Amino acid sequence: MKKQLVFDYEHYASLAELPEADRALVREAERATANAHAPYSKFRVGAAARLRSGKILYGSNFESEVYPAGLCAERSLMFYAQANYADDPIEALAIASVPSERECYPCGQCRQVMVDVERRQGSPMRVIMSGNGSATAVDTAVRLLPFTFVL
Repeated sequence: MKKQLVFDYEHYASLAELPEADRALVREAERATANAHAPYSKFRVGAAARLRSGKILYGSNFESEVYPAGLCAERSLMFYAQANYADDPIEALAIASVPSERECYPCGQCRQVMVDVERRQGSPMRVIMSGNGSATAVDTAVRLLPFTFVL
């Protein structure tokens, strides 16, 4: 039986079109790229999350000489948030990169962890993927990984 999967997302041709709260979170993600350690790929990624309390948390990617021991910006941020702010859900997470020739999308592992975080906190998180002056946003990480792994 053939089935079709369709989902909604928002695309902003300019960051100026984003709602102010999202635009501010993208700016924070852009700032977080400065803390990235990417001596091999030269691809610095930053992530910023806004918690329900309004607190902003940051993450950046970290590459290691003993590949694949490095970690993406999104997962470093979410693991930190779950370890230190588990009772303060992530409402929105923004991703940015340098260079930013295109929008920065999360890898498959990060997408799965985003869904895991949503399940744990019992609420969705808005995901804003930015780059090259534009952004795409989804209202829940499930939109990025509709066939998630479930034990």
